[in-house]
Amino acid sequence: MLDNLTVLSTDKTRSISAENPEGKRGFGGQEGGGRKGRPCISLPKGKKTTLADIKGPGVIQHIWITLPDRTEDGPNVLRNLVLRMYWDGQKQPSVEAPLGDFFGQGFGLRHDVNSLMLLSNPNGGLNSYWPMPFAKSCKITVENQHFGPVGGFFYQIDYALRDELPKNTAYFHAQWRRENPTVKGVDHTILDAVKGPGHYVGTYFAWAPLERSWWGEGEIKFYMDGDKKFPTICGTGAEDYVCGAWCFGRTYSTPFLGYTLYNSDQDNAPQVSMYRWHVLDPIRFEKDLRVTIQQIGHNGRHLYDRADDVSTVAYWYQTLPTGKFPKLGDAEFRRPR
Repeated sequence: MLDNLTVLSTDKTRSISAENPEGKRGFGGQEGGGRKGRPCISLPKGKKTTLADIKGPGVIQHIWITLPDRTEDGPNVLRNLVLRMYWDGQKQPSVEAPLGDFFGQGFGLRHDVNSLMLLSNPNGGLNSYWPMPFAKSCKITVENQHFGPVGGFFYQIDYALRDELPKNTAYFHAQWRRENPTVKGVDHTILDAVKGPGHYVGTYFAWAPLERSWWGEGEIKFYMDGDKKFPTICGTGAEDYVCGAWCFGRTYSTPFLGYTLYNSDQDNAPQVSMYRWHVLDPIRFEKDLRVTIQQIGHNGRHLYDRADDVSTVAYWYQTLPTGKFPKLGDAEFRRPR
């Protein structure tokens, strides 16, 4: 990655923002006579707003967004906005998730994340460094399903236009799922019905344990290339998957993995946030992929099946077209407990 800084390129660097919504060369900062005339936009209630509509070939290199996490109409703004991305004229999005969850901000709660691919910096600066190539076009939208309008939506999308993409280029995907509660004895599905070739590059969890005892004994499973009853890859526990150990004990955030939130009080279920990026160790598949995780607890004496409120975002690369995503659910379904 650092070696690329020493090599000249014919890429054309462009950036989209509220002041230059089309990313045109020489069109930045014209609003207000060049004196910060339009730094942000407002998102009308119930409407979809296009943040970017780009003709390729090219690659999204960085996305920065900041916005209020609540309005006078209520909290949960980060769960009530839906982020979608479409490549090369797709009708079905390749990315669909609540905006907060996509950036590792589950439950609509701001908290710091200091990873290589996603960062949340004080006080609510959301950043993505996932590379997102496109051969013909890129469209990024956000839908406001909040209780009212959302003002003060700041964004910047940095990208490069290229002469062409390599023939083996795979496209970025991200998909959100939630079960509230999960079914005892039935694994939560993180991702399903993906057809290869491709590689899986990360998982984000927003997990609300609905019982007081330890919740993280469940194994993550990767079923690939025709696996049926048993997977090719099987983990040993939730904290092990994000490379912690022994029920964590404290939060942490590192370039590729973290346990970034433990929010608890006596009246509500705890809220836990975790991530694991398979950047150096991608899960490669040739034909198909299904990813699940169990809900298994330990009460100090023995293991037992349990039911929790589990939300996940899966991140992966594959060839187009994208399979049909499960129904996202309306804002009421996404609202944290």
